Amino acid sequence: MAPQGSVDNDRLDVSEIDWLSRTLTVPSPGTTSESRRSETHLQPSLSSISSRPPESVVVVVDQHDGAGPDQVFMDEKDRTVNRRLRGIHVFMITISGVLGVGLYLRSGSVLRIGGPAAVLISFSAMGLLAWMVMQCIGELLALWPVSGALVEFVGTFVDEDLGTTVGIAYWISYSLNFAAMIVAAAGEVELWNTSKAIQGTVILFLVPLFLVLLNSFGVHIYGITEVIGGSVKILGALIVTVGMIVINVGGGEEGHIGTKYYRESSIFQFDERAAGNWATALFISLSIAAFAFIGVDITAATALEARPDRKRASVEDPLNAGLKEPWPTISVRFSATWTSFIAWIIYFVAGFVMTLNLPWDYDQLPTAGWLGHPGPKSDRPTDSGFVISAKKSGIKGLVDLFNVILLITALTCANTNLYVASRTLFGLTRKIYGKQWRWLAFFGKTNSYQVPVRAMFLSCFFLWVPFLYLSPNNARDTTITSLLEVLSQLGSVSCLIVWACECWAFIRFYNCMKLHRRELNNSSQFAHVCRFRRPGAPDYYPWRSHGQPVTMYLALAGCIFIIVVADGAALWHGFHAPLFLSAYLAPLCFFPLWLIIKAFRSGGWRNIRWELEDLSNVIEVKDKIRKLDELQERATARDGARQKPGWGNLWGAM
Repeated sequence: MAPQGSVDNDRLDVSEIDWLSRTLTVPSPGTTSESRRSETHLQPSLSSISSRPPESVVVVVDQHDGAGPDQVFMDEKDRTVNRRLRGIHVFMITISGVLGVGLYLRSGSVLRIGGPAAVLISFSAMGLLAWMVMQCIGELLALWPVSGALVEFVGTFVDEDLGTTVGIAYWISYSLNFAAMIVAAAGEVELWNTSKAIQGTVILFLVPLFLVLLNSFGVHIYGITEVIGGSVKILGALIVTVGMIVINVGGGEEGHIGTKYYRESSIFQFDERAAGNWATALFISLSIAAFAFIGVDITAATALEARPDRKRASVEDPLNAGLKEPWPTISVRFSATWTSFIAWIIYFVAGFVMTLNLPWDYDQLPTAGWLGHPGPKSDRPTDSGFVISAKKSGIKGLVDLFNVILLITALTCANTNLYVASRTLFGLTRKIYGKQWRWLAFFGKTNSYQVPVRAMFLSCFFLWVPFLYLSPNNARDTTITSLLEVLSQLGSVSCLIVWACECWAFIRFYNCMKLHRRELNNSSQFAHVCRFRRPGAPDYYPWRSHGQPVTMYLALAGCIFIIVVADGAALWHGFHAPLFLSAYLAPLCFFPLWLIIKAFRSGGWRNIRWELEDLSNVIEVKDKIRKLDELQERATARDGARQKPGWGNLWGAM
């Protein structure tokens, strides 16, 4: 590598190009300079939809023998982003996405349908599933923190067309969740009897517009807002939990509650209108609780914009002193291991205290939408079991405090979902080129702050959904309410499908590395992917996730169980069209979309190649690894670039 600040033969200042691909060269005994240079040469990766020749700059990668320079390929500046997010930002963004309104709004429904036991078991089971899924995603991210990581992993190790389908489903999921959080915020405001005009103007229009404008001024600004928002949400969860404990020990009008409702009836209760037995009620509860853990995967969306963490090479390596230099990896290990665990602790403790303070059959608890509700809307101004408990306690100001926390939670979660949706769409479209796809390539560019504003605006596509909330016909058992429920569930089920595909990708990656471990160990260029290293050999693998290979198979089985069995469990007690669409609309759309993309890419149905990516050929496997290594650095802009003010920075139009 040329020295920092040097100028090559083309008068290019290397210090000005800090998004250049960097590779680790580990020369083995007898390896010549020519063979080393051929291994470090990077090939341009192809787009998942259409290919284009990327811009290239000739720089010196290895000139120890005085030979000519190698080419390193990189993207145009308007298709790059800044690596400004530190580990605390990544963690807080993920926490902000996980600690949404799912706990506050869904736990009451679970209590009503399956009793206290269903609350504790469903949140624990879904927390464990989320943790196992993140072990698979996190290990791949530690290797390749790339743009559109979830798309690239599935496309590389399973099927390229499936990867594109996963990207579309993931974008739809978080775009819908963004709209769902706005609806949730409007619902919380309704507790204070606000007018429809205020809800429509402030919550449904001005708030989304403010979030878009705020996120247009650089990812470092967004990172700061997420640290603040995530901290407030953690503090809010603690306040709600402490408040519920105060109610339980006698701080309210009811006096000391303790385990009163546990003693009066069994904790294994169920609503006979929803299920024929408690096991069915538990399956329904698992489906409802799944929504609360959607967001643990957000670490993947932040990977490209996160600053690299450092892991030094083994001190035992005798081959090359250059190996003692830092090895760049993304800060995902902590988030992948601890985010879902922390969320589970918060959900379990808060949910447990709620089940102590409310009887499972309390008539004000929210039920599943297809069941209706015994009372008018005015008698049930909230769907949160926590707010209902605060209201029942009679403690002055506690209801408003809880509702403010829920409102802040919904708005900050909307901010996170908008970020994830825009980065997913950016990852899908930034590599598209050509007249035929010009309309899609438009959304793959960034503004002067290296923010994909165009993708952000398109990610607001479903913002028409919250305005349905303002309809005077928005009541139980109406078409509008059913549509809102179907679209909300569509987002969470789509994310579960993405989880399953990522687990599948990791399983194939794991088995591929095991199959070719001997060839990879013998090639110094692939030292960083040697998951199964030779005894006594230096270890350059960034991170090995916990419990493999058992974890990856359990994660895939759990995702399939929730999608196929738990989501449709309520249909066992009676068919409801909105429920059927809520459970199976996402799979019914996902698989035909996959087939359509395959047919289009293949030039017709008869030409479809049904085989998955060939991982048995070590030459092709090495080529896939090279492409992922190259993609890791291609789309990263200069951290030190100063942006000029102007409207072009905001709208991305100039």
